[in-house]
Amino acid sequence: MKNYLQKISSFIMSVVLVCALVPFQAAASYEIPGSCYVQTDTSAAGTVKTLDYAYANNTYLSLRDVAMILRDTDKMFSLEITKNAVSMKLGDAYIPVGSENAPWESSENPDLALRRNEFQVNGQKVFYYTMLYALSAGGYDCFIMAADLAMLLDVEMVVPSTGGIQILTQTPFGIAPAVLEQAGYFYGVNSVLVGDATTGEIYYQYQSDAAYPIASTSKLMTCLLTMEAIAAGQISEDQVVLVSEAAEALSVSADGVIPLEAGQQITVHELLTGALLPSSNECALSLAETIDGSEEAFVQRMNQKALELGLSQAVFYNSHGLPAFTKDPVPAKRQNRMSAGDMFQMVSYLLTVYPQIKEITSQQEATLPSLNLEVRNSNPLLRNMPQVTGLKTGTTNKSGACLVTSLAADDGVITHDLVVVVLGTEDSIERGRVSGLLARYALQAFSSGAEVSVTETVSRPLPTHAGAAVDWLLQAAKKR
Repeated sequence: MKNYLQKISSFIMSVVLVCALVPFQAAASYEIPGSCYVQTDTSAAGTVKTLDYAYANNTYLSLRDVAMILRDTDKMFSLEITKNAVSMKLGDAYIPVGSENAPWESSENPDLALRRNEFQVNGQKVFYYTMLYALSAGGYDCFIMAADLAMLLDVEMVVPSTGGIQILTQTPFGIAPAVLEQAGYFYGVNSVLVGDATTGEIYYQYQSDAAYPIASTSKLMTCLLTMEAIAAGQISEDQVVLVSEAAEALSVSADGVIPLEAGQQITVHELLTGALLPSSNECALSLAETIDGSEEAFVQRMNQKALELGLSQAVFYNSHGLPAFTKDPVPAKRQNRMSAGDMFQMVSYLLTVYPQIKEITSQQEATLPSLNLEVRNSNPLLRNMPQVTGLKTGTTNKSGACLVTSLAADDGVITHDLVVVVLGTEDSIERGRVSGLLARYALQAFSSGAEVSVTETVSRPLPTHAGAAVDWLLQAAKKR
C-alpha cells in the first residue's frame, strides 16, 4: 500500500517531466507550448496540449483536450469557456469544438496570463488559477495545473515507466506528503503541519519547530483573546466600539482593508468578522484597544497567553501581523513570529474552547451592518472543499503567503477539527495549492490512517471552558 501511495503521489512532482515540449527556451514571463500523451484506465487516450507557465516544467494542461479524452468515462464533464470565465458540469457529455487533441495552431509563444478567472463547477464558484486561450476558429480553451485538475475531478494521475500520464478514473485522489518532501516539493515553503486538533494527533510535519513570520495569521491570537474577554464578561459581542484615530490612520494607509473613521461606531462582532474574513488590520487594532486600552498593553497579553499555552517559538509585536518598526534612529523592522507547531497548538486550543469562531470563519461573505459593507473571506479553500470551516490567511513580503485551514471530519461519534498549517509559500497561488493538497491528505489520514505507522500527539493545556473540557476528556478516553 505504501509503495502504491508513493507512486501515485509522485505524479505531482514528475508529471511535468514527461511532457514533450516544443523546443522553446525557458524564461520568466513566457508560456512554453508543448504536448503530452494522456490515457485513461478505460483505454481512452490522446495528445494533450500543455503550457509551461513562466518556467520549464511548471506545466498546465488543456482542459478541452482532457475533456475529450474523458468524455466516455465516469469522469466526463462538459465545458463552457468564455474570455473571462469557465463553467464545468461534472457528469455531462462534452461537446467538441474542433481543436481538441490536435497540435498547437501556431509555433509562436502564446504569452498568456495566469489569472484567477471566474470558475464554476456544477454552478458553484471555485478558486483555481488558469490561463484562457483564444482559439483561431473561435471560442476559448482553458489551461489548468495538472494537480488542480486531479483534485477537482477526484482522480489519480500516475506517470507509468513508459512516460505520458495515466488518469485512473476509478481511483480517488490521494496524496503522500513524505514522498513530496523527498522530491523537494516543500523546498519553496517555510513549514507545514497537518493534524487533528480534537485529539492532538499530528499526521505530517515539515520544519514545524522553527519560527517564521506569520503575517495576518497573527489575528487568530487576537481573536482568541477577544473570545476570552467575551467569556469573562469584560466585553460583549454586541458592544459598540468607537473607532480611534489610530485605527483610522491604519485604515487610510497602504495596509488599510476596511474604511474606518475616528468616532465611527461598530460592534465587537463586526470587528471580529472584519479581522477574520477580509483580514482587516484596523479591525484587529480596534479589538486590541477595546480590550486593553492600547495595542501595547494588548501585545503584552498576547505574549503572556503564548507562554500559558506553551508556545515556545511565539513572539508578538502587534495585533495584526504587519511589520512593526522600532523607534530607534536606525529602526528595526520586526514581525510576529511563530512555528507551525506553535500555530497548531494555539489553533487547537481556540477550536476546542471557542468552536463558535467557525461560525464566522466558515462564511464566504458577510455584512457589516454598522458600515453597510459587504466583505469576502480571503480563504480560497472555502470554495473548493465543502469540509473547510476556516481559518485565516496572511501575507507579507517577509512571511510569504500563509494559510491556516480547519476542516470538519466526522468519525461517526463526534466531529473532529482537522488543521493544516502552511507558512511561507512563494505566493497566493502556491499557498492555495499546497494547502489544498494537504487538506485532502488530512481527510485521507483521518479516514484511513496517516502514511506512517507512528504518529505524534502534541500536549495541550486543558480547556478552561466546561463543555470543551468534557469533549476533550471524552476524546482522550476514546483514544486510549
